[in-house]
Amino acid sequence: MGQRVVIDPITRIEGHLRIEVEIANGKVAQAWSSGTLFRGLELILKGRDPRDAHLFTQRVCGVCTYVHSLASVRAVDHAVHVTVPPNARIIRNLLLGAQFLHDHMVHFYHLHALDWVDVLEALKADPKKTAALAAQVSRAPKTGVNDFKRVKGRLQKLVDSEQLGIFANGYWGHPAYKLSPEMNLLIFSHYLEALRQQARTARLHAVFGGKNPHTQSLVVGGVTCATDLTADRIAQFRYLWAETMDFVKNVYIPDVVAMAPFYKEWGHLGSSSDFLVYGDFPQTEKEPESFMFPRGAIFDRKVSQVEAVDLALVEEHVKHSWYEGDLALHPSRGRTEPRHDSLNVEERYSWMKAPRYREKPVEVGPLARMLVAYGKGHEPSRKAVDGFLKAVDMPMESLFSTLGRTAARALETQIIGEAMEGWLQDLVENLKKDDNKIYQEYEMPAESSGVGLNEVPRGALGHWIQVKEQKIENYQMVVPSTWNLGPRCAQGHPSPVEQALVGTPVADPRRPVEILRTVHSFDPCIACAVHVIDPDTNEVYKFQVV
Repeated sequence: MGQRVVIDPITRIEGHLRIEVEIANGKVAQAWSSGTLFRGLELILKGRDPRDAHLFTQRVCGVCTYVHSLASVRAVDHAVHVTVPPNARIIRNLLLGAQFLHDHMVHFYHLHALDWVDVLEALKADPKKTAALAAQVSRAPKTGVNDFKRVKGRLQKLVDSEQLGIFANGYWGHPAYKLSPEMNLLIFSHYLEALRQQARTARLHAVFGGKNPHTQSLVVGGVTCATDLTADRIAQFRYLWAETMDFVKNVYIPDVVAMAPFYKEWGHLGSSSDFLVYGDFPQTEKEPESFMFPRGAIFDRKVSQVEAVDLALVEEHVKHSWYEGDLALHPSRGRTEPRHDSLNVEERYSWMKAPRYREKPVEVGPLARMLVAYGKGHEPSRKAVDGFLKAVDMPMESLFSTLGRTAARALETQIIGEAMEGWLQDLVENLKKDDNKIYQEYEMPAESSGVGLNEVPRGALGHWIQVKEQKIENYQMVVPSTWNLGPRCAQGHPSPVEQALVGTPVADPRRPVEILRTVHSFDPCIACAVHVIDPDTNEVYKFQVV
């Protein structure tokens, strides 16, 4: 048996996540992922009006707030057999696109970048050389010598004060960091720029959604933002979108492309082989045929053989979760009956269930979407993937990795952002033709069932609802992080993150930045302290990870 290392909680994510690994010969031999927070929203919904469900479910998370509201109204749309008007579909797509633009930017710079960027090494950078580097790889504003002198000066003041703030207690100086001092300073400066930009990008939701977080304009049957469909509001949305896309194209994408060659070995680490995509961004009322990101599944990395998705083959296992029983059930028949005892990775060790498709653990999220879209011949995805691989001089196989997952997130940000321009123009053209309809009436049946599926920044999201006497009889949510970060299933198969961590080199178990790279590449989401336990000495190491 190798050395056991526990990281609890994982920080720079949203939620409570514990990762336990066994290290042998300097590499991860086994891994166990534990969700350590129980909330019970599915129990809270029972007996309520189905039309209220989205107001509760969007509070599952304050980061990806909109997506649960959308999945919920889609589930009830399905249950009441209503088709939303074209304008409502467009507005829903625009709000979902805004979620991606904001979420992916925040993830790369503020949750994931510091797994690759050594902040203190930036103090060794030559501002003149950094400006020259910026001119080569980026078209960002504030890239002159004096700009980088100011950033370096701000960082030096933090170091001199011995109060690094949000950059305190990182793994600075770790041998796994490979960027040059100038590249560290360049991306660190963009970290600061992204703090400002994300605040403005978040306003996109407020234009047609009322506010951010927790938009208010979604309802079963459509949307409610009729008074916001004015020239001024549309112009405001367009301005914020254009500003965001300028940052995506001139800063975010170039930074990922510039960073990747320093970490080519991560094109072979953190891999998965099976992928699932529900598909999203419908272009017409025909679903899933009109999805911009197509629905499909890939097995054994056979990108050219995208298979159709059969939702009947989705099951949730609880054998290793803190719930009653050990049956694997389809979400439409799922049960949420908590039964917590001890945390034992050989038995039960997570509040997350273990979703499986065709009895297989499948990865969901940006990498899955880009692979399925590539395999289905989606031209923007093919162009983006081929362009990235050529720019970094890496083969297609390198996408099945931690680095590939990080790159896919950036690439789809640009693809979605560029598509939003066309959707906004479609909305304008409809309004010019006096087509102002944004809501379709319906009747709530006494009994019905529905499913709401969407693709969200972290992956495939599904809400299943059962209605009886016009009240919620059962409600189940299968979320992306459950797919990616759940425990083992009844057959003992590890989840995608548990698989991906195997083989990861760990230079220093007390500073496991390599483990964080792969975990963060799946974008779980929280921040706090990390406790790493050495089982041989019982010593507990406590430090902040930013």
